[in-house]
Amino acid sequence: MQKKQTSLTALISAYARAYHSLYDSPKIFDDYLAEEWFIGGEFKQMGGNVADSLGFYNPELAASVADKKDALAWVMQNMNGPITISRARYTEDNLVTAIKQGAQQYVILGAGMDTFAFRQPELLEKIQVFELDHLATQAFKQNRIKELGWKKPANLHFIPIDFTEDNLTDILEKSPYDSQVLSFFSWLGVTLYLTPEVVFNVLRTITDIAPPGSSIVFDYLDNDAFVPDKAAKRMSQMRQILETVGEPLKGSFNPTKLGNELESLELLLYENLSPEDIERRYFKGRSDDYHAFEHVHFAWAKVK
Repeated sequence: MQKKQTSLTALISAYARAYHSLYDSPKIFDDYLAEEWFIGGEFKQMGGNVADSLGFYNPELAASVADKKDALAWVMQNMNGPITISRARYTEDNLVTAIKQGAQQYVILGAGMDTFAFRQPELLEKIQVFELDHLATQAFKQNRIKELGWKKPANLHFIPIDFTEDNLTDILEKSPYDSQVLSFFSWLGVTLYLTPEVVFNVLRTITDIAPPGSSIVFDYLDNDAFVPDKAAKRMSQMRQILETVGEPLKGSFNPTKLGNELESLELLLYENLSPEDIERRYFKGRSDDYHAFEHVHFAWAKVK
């Protein structure tokens, strides 16, 4: 991602959440506000671009599909949607649990076009929300909020950060964040674009700035995602597309070793969902094409 450009993947993720809310049933995650980020003809244009990508993902099917709605549905359900909606559901389910256990701060690392602060007013009353992301993405989002006429909640804080260069402790110390208050962190769709060293540095920082009992949810890729002979076809296709748009995938981990690696950072790996676990929890029994994405895992860790 270019520092002065809004993240394309953030917009695509917003589109995936909006599409699922509008057209799919049953819903895994209902982000009924996500469509609002797209003004004028932007939503239709994004859908057209996504539909056109069927020719890359499945050229044989593309040759026989005349209706763009069908092309769009295939791409959303097979490529763009599964990761986005299941990780969002997993995160907010665990956030509810964390709030019940006393968490009073919600720190969204790489917030993108997240709508939580406008979509969950009852939960918002109980916590302070901190959205951290690149300056360009945040500038786009805050400008769009003004264009939509939404009122920014007093307990929503926008904090710019570059995870590859900035120190999370320094950034949060300059904000209203309270390091003595039990907190819940989410980090979705970000570790995939960072080296393991950067990821561990950020996680180590969380143990320094959050009290014991605080927790973090993040998604990650397993190492096979980068091995040509082992990577699933759609993962290889995703890597190729992201490389083309300038947001290449970089980081992966060994799921069997992650627990020990987090232990060294003073984090307890409380839950580590495999694609098979995610399939059973969120996609089992569906009649459409939504299925858990190969090589994508969800982790929930707690500060010791």
